[in-house]
Amino acid sequence: MNIHIKIIIILLAVVFTSCEDVIDVDVQTAPARLTIEASLDWEKGTTGNNQTIKLSTSTPYFDRITNTDVSGATVKVTNDTNGSEFIFTDQNNGEYTTTEFVPIVNQSYTLEVIYNNETYTAKETLMPVADIKEVNQSTENGFDDEVLEVNVIFDDPKEEGNNYLIKFKEEGDLLAEFEDFNDEFVNGNEISWYYEKDDNDDDEFVAGDVIDIDLHGISEEYYNYIRILIEQSEGAGLFSATPVALKGNCINLSNKDNYAHGYFRLTQVERRSYTFK
Repeated sequence: MNIHIKIIIILLAVVFTSCEDVIDVDVQTAPARLTIEASLDWEKGTTGNNQTIKLSTSTPYFDRITNTDVSGATVKVTNDTNGSEFIFTDQNNGEYTTTEFVPIVNQSYTLEVIYNNETYTAKETLMPVADIKEVNQSTENGFDDEVLEVNVIFDDPKEEGNNYLIKFKEEGDLLAEFEDFNDEFVNGNEISWYYEKDDNDDDEFVAGDVIDIDLHGISEEYYNYIRILIEQSEGAGLFSATPVALKGNCINLSNKDNYAHGYFRLTQVERRSYTFK
């Protein structure tokens, strides 16, 4: 082998070997905060009596070991009109459950969580949702007219101020896709909302695929919250605003600086499952 080639090979080996240094990523740290997952969803056609609220604590970014479940808290939800209280029982695994909740559309409720001698509270209204008229498939509504999309069709009520959250989850997937919108420009009209897989997906819908659809009626306050959360979860684009710390509606009455993560949500939801043909 030519001596010059040998020298080049040796130098390249040294360079690539020296590039294998371990890099420690310095991430910001923050105190552990209570995280409240209080999504009380009343599925149409059910009593809505069975509800679960989950409590946990936040952890450092790379922590995958710490048990974050919160037990020993006191959790209740109160009907703000008649004062009915619904006590959520500690299951000692971070979940607090009740079998006696009474959902009433357009009714305001208050959540109270007492943890570590501090009281957290939030107020929300249970919003109704329109009936789904039809679920079908097509290829002409999406960005690619050669791939299948699913369409959810319903009539928006004539009353102004309706806000929606739609959850799409393909059977077999671990994660769901969420989309939000309001009726500012379509009030009182028939809505046909389509969903197709985005450009990052390696596959597309084919015959036999099953997708579960949840249509939620949500409050304006929750709409403003979830809209920002969805935007941030999709990543910052070239013209996106800088992500900001997103606070929910849970307020710490004992120490306002020690606020909780999460949101107290009340919705009516209609669920459908569709199999592509």
